Amino acid sequence: MRSRRILAAVIATAALAGLGLTSAAAATAATAQGGPTYVTPSQCQQGGGTADLTDNTCKGGTYNGERID
Repeated sequence: MRSRRILAAVIATAALAGLGLTSAAAATAATAQGGPTYVTPSQCQQGGGTADLTDNTCKGGTYNGERID
């Protein structure tokens, strides 16, 4: 009887831990799908790029192609 209770507790804990991991993965995926990102001209320069204010994009560096706000 005691071993059944322990086994049931272990299975329940594993099931709840699995649900927590899937919820965290779903939350991360939902956050990653956000709208367009914007960077400031100084962020563009700090990332090694050049802020092109004629078409409001960052050229080169980490933020290459990102829109400048």
